[in-house]
Amino acid sequence: MSVRSNGHGRRNGHRPPGQSDAPVRVGVIGCGYWGPQLIRNFYELPAARLTGVAETRPERLEHVRHRYRGTQVFSDHRALLATDVDAIVIATPIQTHYPLARDAILAGKHVLVEKPLTANVAEATELISMAQAAGVTLMTGHTFLYNPAVQALRNLVDTGELGRVYYVDAARLSLGLFQSQVNVLWDLAPHDISILSYVLDETPVAVSARGSACVQPTVHDVAYLEVLYQGGISAHVHVSWLDPAKVRRITVVGDRKMAVYNDVALVEKIRVYDKGVKPPATDTFGEFQMSYRNGEITIPFIPWQEPLKLECEHFLDCVRTGRRPLTDGRQGLEVVAVLEAADRSLKDGGSRVPVEIPQMPAAPVRTAVTADSEALSMVEPDHLLVDALVTLVEPGPQAIEAAP
Repeated sequence: MSVRSNGHGRRNGHRPPGQSDAPVRVGVIGCGYWGPQLIRNFYELPAARLTGVAETRPERLEHVRHRYRGTQVFSDHRALLATDVDAIVIATPIQTHYPLARDAILAGKHVLVEKPLTANVAEATELISMAQAAGVTLMTGHTFLYNPAVQALRNLVDTGELGRVYYVDAARLSLGLFQSQVNVLWDLAPHDISILSYVLDETPVAVSARGSACVQPTVHDVAYLEVLYQGGISAHVHVSWLDPAKVRRITVVGDRKMAVYNDVALVEKIRVYDKGVKPPATDTFGEFQMSYRNGEITIPFIPWQEPLKLECEHFLDCVRTGRRPLTDGRQGLEVVAVLEAADRSLKDGGSRVPVEIPQMPAAPVRTAVTADSEALSMVEPDHLLVDALVTLVEPGPQAIEAAP
């Protein structure tokens, strides 16, 4: 596979030696619902220089031109790719992710694609292979994995504080935003699928889905998923565009404790319940009584930072150092594989469908030149942002309430 050269003996997206400390030149494609948030972050980050925004709607380009002085605007993404931009961020409708990311990779640019990575597994695997061949970073915008509360929830599971996890329940509900090109699964479920696999550190192996198409006859706006993981844990996910209240909640039930992550809460985003139940060790009916435990409710202190800002900073770091992103192409591929299987189940009346995740070859080590010309090798994602954020939430509980 050939990669276009810019005529100076290097790929457009590769940063030349001696310039590793310079801000990463970033271009954004899409200025609709989520694009403005990405544009704001990259414009404000010292490690980035927002050089261009591509968008088909003239009024949105006019907004960018007036608000972000010095940023070029383009009505065609190909004009943006023809500049000396280092990295491209794609925040457009799902069905456009693959062709836009493909064009960017062929132009030698590092790429961050908003969730989900692509509309199907075949497209995702091709993008991963292309990025490896071009030697550029491919990252998926699963913003919630950069949320300090999600990091704290993973830490609770990873350290065994909750004990053996029985099951997980997730709900992501609101009124809107209705779409016509994709159903609610592809719009909302990527968040919870990515969070659950990350928190549990398990690979999804099967999924079943049921739902309803209430407002638009051919587009499901309500769906219920059951995701089975390799270790035997089951997770239940409820997503809806048709609910009167905004809900963003994940409950992890363990045999020692239970944790509730409520993203809508302003401050107390995680509560840990020292509650549980044990069956008696007896075979006598008269002595058979469940043993219930009702202990304290602990609220961990979680220093707050904007997850999207952390995600953007991580992307810039990966571009500069060659490190593997926490939410790399493979992580995006796994989520797309679950969505594709769930879609088949939804159309087949809720049958259990295996999640088929293609085995991709290991990514080659990409090195980057630092200011002192020392080469840095790629490292596993758990050694990047994860350790830093978990350290922030390890000090322990700041408030304890008596159980009701």
